[in-house]
Amino acid sequence: MGQSLKIGILGDFNFTYNSHHATNLAIDHSANFLDIDINYYWIKLSEVAKYKTQSYSQYDGFIVAPGPYKNPFFLHGIIKEIIKQKKPTLITGDGYKTFLDVLINTYRLNDNAEKLISDNLVDGQQFEKLTITPHSKAFIHLYENYSNIELTSTRFSLYPQLIDQLIEDIADIEAYNQFEDPEIISLKNHPFFVSCGFCPQISSTRELPHPLFYTLFKACELELDKSALAE
Repeated sequence: MGQSLKIGILGDFNFTYNSHHATNLAIDHSANFLDIDINYYWIKLSEVAKYKTQSYSQYDGFIVAPGPYKNPFFLHGIIKEIIKQKKPTLITGDGYKTFLDVLINTYRLNDNAEKLISDNLVDGQQFEKLTITPHSKAFIHLYENYSNIELTSTRFSLYPQLIDQLIEDIADIEAYNQFEDPEIISLKNHPFFVSCGFCPQISSTRELPHPLFYTLFKACELELDKSALAE
């Protein structure tokens, strides 16, 4: 058994949401697969919003859980802060759009106040199937032995001018969906900061943990090892 990880799950846990139970299970699947201890803690957005910068340092990585959120306006500032922390992070579901809004705001990508992201294209609270086509070499490898069919209750279309600005020097498009919209985005110059509009935790199983989850935890281990060597 390797080292123990401490993961903060940022979101408002609700036992009636399948995606929230699936988040816990996906972590357990990955812990078993990697043979490591993972201690995880759900933290309400209203509580995280009160964190001082040093409060984030107690965690080895973060997961932004799918919504709905009781206080969605807190999420913008929280994502902005965890980007600064350089901690491995995975954003799933509803937080994907907020993540894009943070990038637009931080890098001033919308001085003309245009609409750069569509409204949610999934009707109601239902899930729809997405076909994921990995774009980068790393993500082609990740999905090599995993189904590229994912489930989502949120889907957004990005306007071409936003995509062009993002890929210039801010982010990488790691995968597209069947509608040719970006579906997985990662930050450049960051150990591991990945955001996806779908809910990878739902398709994770004990026999086949979702690669986005176990890759997050491998990144956390790597950062811990780097810190230990630097001491």
